Amino acid sequence: MSDWLVLLLTIAATCAVIFVAVQLRHRRAASRPMETEDTTETPDVIEYMTMMVGVVYAIVLGLAIAGVWEERGAAEEWVRQEAQALHELGERAQVFPQETEAEVRGAVERYVGYTVEEEWSYMIDNGGLSEDGDQLFAQLRQTVSGLQPATAPQGYAYEGMHQQLASAAEARASRGLSAESTLPAVVWLGLITGGAVVVGMLFALQIRRTARELLLAGLFSALIVFLLYLIWHFDFPFARGLTDSTEAFRTFFPQVLPEDG
Repeated sequence: MSDWLVLLLTIAATCAVIFVAVQLRHRRAASRPMETEDTTETPDVIEYMTMMVGVVYAIVLGLAIAGVWEERGAAEEWVRQEAQALHELGERAQVFPQETEAEVRGAVERYVGYTVEEEWSYMIDNGGLSEDGDQLFAQLRQTVSGLQPATAPQGYAYEGMHQQLASAAEARASRGLSAESTLPAVVWLGLITGGAVVVGMLFALQIRRTARELLLAGLFSALIVFLLYLIWHFDFPFARGLTDSTEAFRTFFPQVLPEDG
């Protein structure tokens, strides 16, 4: 079942709950005429409380959406930085003898191939990097460290390769951290509880069974559900937030990662 279908079903279920609850409330009030509430107006204190709860929850939702969106952008940037650094690492090896260049490029391509084809799914499922990926990156670092520049151009390239290697190591570590959930469980508890409270405050406003009020209540509930879904969608950038999280690697290494892979 796709995420969008789940979203539509959740919105439909929420609107149905609102409609049924309103119908049951008015049916119960009709069966007890002596206890029927005056629905002609809402006390000022309830309007004030509803407004304050809505404002506070809107601020929390806005901060949560901004936070997960920022983390999504950061995750995409770390992937691009890692892929570009590895690409530059192989390009700078051209000043070395052909055998040395092939050795460096081979180490880079082995690491890239494993990262995208094997480690990516492991990272999504486990929220971190794999030991095999760490070993391949350590082998790549050892390969670069073992180079012996014999000319000035090779010396300059050797220094640049170490800089690119450090950049790739930083991006790799940050990519592993970005694989985890952005929002803690306590924040999710607050978002879901707050959403239930905000939707529940609709009944404190004594909504009636008129088509206009039911439509507005349904749209408001659907909006809350959609915003919560949006936060959930971007909370795990590599699993859901990015359309193709490996695009940068496939762009820089088409010979290793074909487009249909």
